[in-house]
Amino acid sequence: MSVATPVLVTPPKKDPRKAAFSLNRLQKTLRGDVGRAIADYNMIQDGDFVMVCLSGGKDSYAMLDILLNLQKHAPIDFRIKAVNLDQKQPGFPEHVLPEYLRSIDVDYHVIEQDTYSIVVDKTEPGKTYCGLCSRLRRGNLYSYAEQIGATKIALGHHRNDIMETLFLNMFFGGKLKAMPPKLLSDDGRHIVIRPMAYCKEADIANYAKAKEFPIIPCNLCGTQDNMQRKEIKQMLNEWERQYPGRLDVMFKSIRNVAPSQLGDTALFDFRNLEQRRVTRADRVGGQALIDLLALD
Repeated sequence: MSVATPVLVTPPKKDPRKAAFSLNRLQKTLRGDVGRAIADYNMIQDGDFVMVCLSGGKDSYAMLDILLNLQKHAPIDFRIKAVNLDQKQPGFPEHVLPEYLRSIDVDYHVIEQDTYSIVVDKTEPGKTYCGLCSRLRRGNLYSYAEQIGATKIALGHHRNDIMETLFLNMFFGGKLKAMPPKLLSDDGRHIVIRPMAYCKEADIANYAKAKEFPIIPCNLCGTQDNMQRKEIKQMLNEWERQYPGRLDVMFKSIRNVAPSQLGDTALFDFRNLEQRRVTRADRVGGQALIDLLALD
């Protein structure tokens, strides 16, 4: 019996012109989204010193890249320093970020702090690492920002992160809150900004792939299954597949809040609505005045 000769299929070559066009379009989209977010929330002002926090993931790489691009063309002058927290996770490729940052000639610093051991030791079995890991990471970054005199701390959270956080808090925390694009820290000493707040995760992923950023996966929380955020992400992605554009409408709601139509007595004075009630006499008197003015 004869053996069929395997046929080798050569993948089609990418058209460099199409690739360049696609990359340029993605960059314009992200730059426009970042520019609008910065303008809407007055995130970066003339003379600011922005500490850009890098994790080695696609989001923070894209954020640094877009901010560096905007820095060259913005009508204001601001400085950038890229900062990474090396949490001493086993197997973490310590050389990747420094090599990349040197290759693009950007000012950077790596904070070396073994928060990994603390997180693993203090987290109860079955619980996620994210909460404690985030607090320790934030504390170290805030401390370094104060040390260097940074006026803004830039984080790479995007639109999808914000919506996921909204539903996480609703479903599991009983609170209606998300991630604000601009935040004053609890101690009142730091301004945290999220320039990617309007950016879609899919656009960021495609941009990171096209730019060939040296992505470093997070193996700390990535090893944990059944995380609540993963469940929320899957839910939102499924909604978007079934009803394209739904996430656009949902994100608009975060920026279009009507406190009087909710139930928080700290945001709206429900108890004293009677004092604002317009009586029939007020309505009759008001209409009479309108009629009188119309005669003039």
